[in-house]
Amino acid sequence: MTTSNRLPDGGRVDRSSVLGFTYDGVEYSGLRGDTLASALLANGISHVGRSQYRDRPRGIATAGVEEANALVQIEGPWSEPMQLATTVELYDGLVATSLSGRGRLDPDVEDVVYDKKYVHVDILVVGGGPAGLAAAVAAGRSGARVLLVDDQPELGGSLLAGRETISGRPALEWVDEAQVELAAMGEVRILTRSTAIGYHDQNYVLVVERRADHLGPRATFRTARRRLWHIRARQVVLATGAHERPMVFAGNDRPGVMSAAAVRSYVNRYAVVPGRRVVVFTTDDSAYATALDLMAVGAVVRALVDTRPEPPGDLVAAAHKAGITVLAGSAVVGTRGQERLTAVRIATLAADDSVRGPVRELECDLLAVSGGWNPAVELWSQAQGTVRYDDALAAFVPDRCAQQVVVAGSVNGGYDLAGCLLGGFVAGAGAATRAGFEAAVPPAPPYVGDQPPAAPRPVWLVPGEDGDPSVWHEHFVDLQRDATVADVHRAVRAGMRSVEHIKRYTTIGTAHDQGKASGVSATGVIARLLGATSPGEVGTTTFRGPYMPVSFALLAGRERGALFDPVRTTSIHPWHEQHGAVFENVGQWKRPRYYPEPGEDMDAAVSRECRAARGGVAVMDASTLGKIDVVGPDAGVFLDRVYTNGFAKLAVSSARYGVMCRADGMVFDDGVTLRLAEDHYFLTTTTGNAAGVMDWLEEWLQTEWPELRVRLTSVTEQWATVAVVGPRSREVVAVLAPDLDVSNEAFPFMTARQTVLADGVAARVCRISFSGELAYEINVASWHGAAVWEAVMAAGEPLGITPYGTETMHVLRAEKGYPIVGQDTDGTVTPQDLGMEWVVSKQKHFIGKRSFRRIDTARADRRHLVGLLPVDPAQLLPEGAQLVPDPAAAEAAGPPVHALGHVTSSYHSAALGRTFALALVEGGRDRMGETVYAPLPGGTVAATITESVLYDPKGTRRDG
Repeated sequence: MTTSNRLPDGGRVDRSSVLGFTYDGVEYSGLRGDTLASALLANGISHVGRSQYRDRPRGIATAGVEEANALVQIEGPWSEPMQLATTVELYDGLVATSLSGRGRLDPDVEDVVYDKKYVHVDILVVGGGPAGLAAAVAAGRSGARVLLVDDQPELGGSLLAGRETISGRPALEWVDEAQVELAAMGEVRILTRSTAIGYHDQNYVLVVERRADHLGPRATFRTARRRLWHIRARQVVLATGAHERPMVFAGNDRPGVMSAAAVRSYVNRYAVVPGRRVVVFTTDDSAYATALDLMAVGAVVRALVDTRPEPPGDLVAAAHKAGITVLAGSAVVGTRGQERLTAVRIATLAADDSVRGPVRELECDLLAVSGGWNPAVELWSQAQGTVRYDDALAAFVPDRCAQQVVVAGSVNGGYDLAGCLLGGFVAGAGAATRAGFEAAVPPAPPYVGDQPPAAPRPVWLVPGEDGDPSVWHEHFVDLQRDATVADVHRAVRAGMRSVEHIKRYTTIGTAHDQGKASGVSATGVIARLLGATSPGEVGTTTFRGPYMPVSFALLAGRERGALFDPVRTTSIHPWHEQHGAVFENVGQWKRPRYYPEPGEDMDAAVSRECRAARGGVAVMDASTLGKIDVVGPDAGVFLDRVYTNGFAKLAVSSARYGVMCRADGMVFDDGVTLRLAEDHYFLTTTTGNAAGVMDWLEEWLQTEWPELRVRLTSVTEQWATVAVVGPRSREVVAVLAPDLDVSNEAFPFMTARQTVLADGVAARVCRISFSGELAYEINVASWHGAAVWEAVMAAGEPLGITPYGTETMHVLRAEKGYPIVGQDTDGTVTPQDLGMEWVVSKQKHFIGKRSFRRIDTARADRRHLVGLLPVDPAQLLPEGAQLVPDPAAAEAAGPPVHALGHVTSSYHSAALGRTFALALVEGGRDRMGETVYAPLPGGTVAATITESVLYDPKGTRRDG
């Protein structure tokens, strides 16, 4: 097919570079600089699919991110669904298929790179149109570090689509000069093809840079396809422009109904005429330029329909001079056509926006519509900025924001070029001054010659010819969701008044475009149906990020496959590898599970390691435990509130075991906390829950108790911890720390001492035991971890010191009945269920305490942690095995079978000379001596319920 709608000259496309592409299986050609949408229109293709819910034909309606219809699937090595034809840059060999709102994910793994970059700047300018360029120039002249981002391949914004002049020359010459000046500034960086998608607290802005999408197969896979920029800025200037608003009238969804600004963009930027016989329908001045530009390239504008009874005289005169008939005080009330537009119906519009008099029909193949302009306040609103309705502009404009951000240009309601330039210069200079730079007085903007536009006459809803909104099923408010005035009317009739409720009822504004085009129009329709005087009485819906759809691949960046979850290792990890450790994943950490000697399996290795810990001395890398510094005058008060037991009165240099509960009273985490000074505590958590505990503590501190003077700092990776365990551990520590008195009298259980090791390394040594044996934990700066570990091994070598891993640690602690949160608990277990009433204070308040007064938490049949001894001491109960009182009765009853509980931990024990387990059993502490059964595929295992502490129940071994 020939490019029937391509103009013979003009535009910003490269006519020397012809690109072939395929759309819905048919081959076409376009030019470098085209979008897929402009190339389709150049080939006479305006029909781009059918609507998702009503199966109506739909055509290209806009030229940017607000497009609701032209969704495509890009095929090939970068297959991706739900792309907008209006933003996809054409490349040679592009293959696309049309969509009706539903795409498909490519099951093959992309062999491409997505990455991230983190930067700090003094001033971030979002938008490279006239206002944004002026702001960047003014800010850059101050010497500030400036980052200018724009979503287009080239700067210029709306100037790329028009024929404006600046100082008597084409406006794009001024754009080129501004770019040259910016490029010469050493502290200024420009990102094109980059869209700001999210504005978060403290001027934290996310920007998507499309680095290789436009290259297609020519891109090298060594270059990241896209990059997600994380930008922290002292000051932000938003020059995001405005979106032209559609109008709501019967048949407004037919192919051939387009945004007037989009039509102008296709004509001037892409040298494409979307139609030859045109009607222009407008509420404001801007569409007159579209009509004049269409006439200038040979199209026929049959009529310019203006809702205003008295449009500006100079615009009317210019239209008449070009041969355009202006129908003032009128509206398009309907359209005709099957697969595309063939005619429009026009009537007089009364002062109350009702239709009067006879309806006139005009044949046409293009209807260019301008319902006014919506400032692009999405990022402003994400920054928690408020908006207000401006009656003169008939638009919601930025009002106030607590962040360091200003707006300039059309986003601030200034639609004239002179005002955009002046606003940009002022905004950029002001931002530089607030960022601490000496900015020059904003220069006078270059002469433009345009005037601020006349007031629009917004018409939020053109009535249908039958007069009953309940049957206006062709008055489309949201094209992507196929939502109509009839749908909004039904919501109003159902009693809804809130714009947020109506949005959810009708789904308006919930599609991929997030209501960029439909949101304010919907507000206007709601206001009209509710009888409100203006949309300002109704308000807007919430503008949420991201500003445009973003792929999960980009959000993940390089964190995919093997890099999906970071692998964390301790500073002692190389030693473990060299000595044959078998590792397991604990959270993100690689922890040694056991250290097999030649010919040993796991059971043999663990048994050997357990014997060393119980009978001699053993050593473990405990660096992965979560560690949090809690500092401040109110640190003790804070810990009293989060732990079930007390810490405010804990003596300095002492340690205490503590349990945290959630608000429902269930165990959340546990660990030992040291008091290092009056205002300094050192809190430890389980390995896998360190981040969760930190988040939990910060949430309570920031949202519930902000008056407490406490600071939290995660120091997990700042400390290496070496646990020396066993009856001969005191001898090893004495050699390692010759200046430390390690006797029971001088260094009692649950205390800590600061010392200097023999090799000169400062250390914090604690008397803490998770095995029930005499034990010490040596804490040093992580960079000393490997050296101290080797020093411990050397000091213990004459005693046969043995390294042990997590599997042995589990056996040792289970023999003592010490539970592990997350293994012996499952989110339904209280401290009392674990037999830890002693850890629950009756004198103070703490998170979860009120829940212990609930009838449910005091039930006698709650599941308690108990020990289990299989009747056959060689049989090992599998963890997770369900327990029943009578296997025969259970089998006879059939499923579902009520279980008394389940096995949480199960091991072979060298110290006990048999197998054992821990379990949660209904009323377990009242069932001591009873036999329970675990029905298993290979037979039933019987076990006797016993106390959870199976080894050294009196704790005589703790002190050596």
